Amino acid sequence: MTVTAEAMNTAQTASLSPALKQATPVVVDHAQGSWIRGTDGNDYLDFTTGIGVTSTGHCHPRVVAAAQEQCTKIIHAQYTTVMHQPLLELTEKLGGVLPLGLDSVFYANSGSEAVEAAIRLARMATARPNIIVFQGGFHGRTVAAASLTTAGTRFSAGFSPLMSGVHMSPFPYAYRYGWGTDAAVDFALRELDYLLQSRVAPNDTAAFLIEPVLGDGGYLPTPPRFLEGLRERADRHGILFILDEVQAGFGRTGKFWGHQHASDLTPDILITAKGLASGFPISAIAASTELMSKAWPGSQGGTYGGNAVAAAAAVATIDVIRDENLVENARVRGEQLLTGLQEIAGRFDAIGDVRGLGLMAGIEFVKTDAADVPVPDAAAAAAVQQATTQHGLLTLTCGPAGNVVRLIPALVVTEDEIALGLERFAATLSDVFADDTLGQR
Repeated sequence: MTVTAEAMNTAQTASLSPALKQATPVVVDHAQGSWIRGTDGNDYLDFTTGIGVTSTGHCHPRVVAAAQEQCTKIIHAQYTTVMHQPLLELTEKLGGVLPLGLDSVFYANSGSEAVEAAIRLARMATARPNIIVFQGGFHGRTVAAASLTTAGTRFSAGFSPLMSGVHMSPFPYAYRYGWGTDAAVDFALRELDYLLQSRVAPNDTAAFLIEPVLGDGGYLPTPPRFLEGLRERADRHGILFILDEVQAGFGRTGKFWGHQHASDLTPDILITAKGLASGFPISAIAASTELMSKAWPGSQGGTYGGNAVAAAAAVATIDVIRDENLVENARVRGEQLLTGLQEIAGRFDAIGDVRGLGLMAGIEFVKTDAADVPVPDAAAAAAVQQATTQHGLLTLTCGPAGNVVRLIPALVVTEDEIALGLERFAATLSDVFADDTLGQR
């Protein structure tokens, strides 16, 4: 039977996969800066930024102009076939912000791809099979990246077997253990040493992989002394130190790179994506030329990696971050946000912990068990996250138990917008916990 074009168009309708779950009911009409206008006619203060992606805010005029101009020249220039100017310019500009010594860059499309490229490079360069990750880390959803992810079982369950050679060590999650930061760091370093003695021989270990601030794992800043301890052990054992800056990088923490809160520390491989191009899909890994040269021929590439339009947007993003002093704005506005959240937390028993760095803030919701010990309260976090939308504030949840609400404003966020966000968050909590027995002091 011959099927006409008209018949093909009307034969069926398609829908999005039912496995996709929307965090909010908002359908976007347009957006600018820190604001989204929904098709419902309402304006929403966006403290999600596409999970930390729209670093310079929605539709920054300079980023839009750069992308528009590039679209008139060439959209797709496959970069192992022909080179294009935006990628050369981006590489030059990245050289000015990357840690000293990381002078060679490989581009991909997503954070997961960049993580896999980093792991591939580490294994090839060291001829060692094992990777040590840290509890609560999120490194992506592709099979290898999910194998490295311990931020929740939903990321790695149901499609085993996972990639072999991955071993997990504790993260210094002080609040969870009920300890101070120093005690948690001491414990986590001792356990790492024990893992290297008991299960994963150092001379079989290619790399340590960690985020400077856990993302999906609960918005937990990695204590500087823990990062320094990892660097020291990596140097001692000839292990490569990989920092996943996909979410914490590009100014979000009030430093250009999240690991710069630790003194005198440089990774062997740095991974970046998300805020790199203000919403266009591009990612990268950076290493020294010496290390990058140890990648096997043909092991790096990809059809869409380093796309010309995305690269042009990334160039504009770097310029905007510099010209508008957005790293410092993230620091100052982040302090305002954290101070305000701590004040709000003092009024609600349901909030067990508030933490963050720069414009990465996590609010952990708990309840007490029969022994008066705080336990994760995912229902409270979900109720708060859903209710913030009704107050015109977009937020997300995270954490292995789903009991952390995270706030991720754009780097361009203003003092007034932070104040308004805090006001709307407090009003949400008052509504959700209107009954004093449910968590309000």
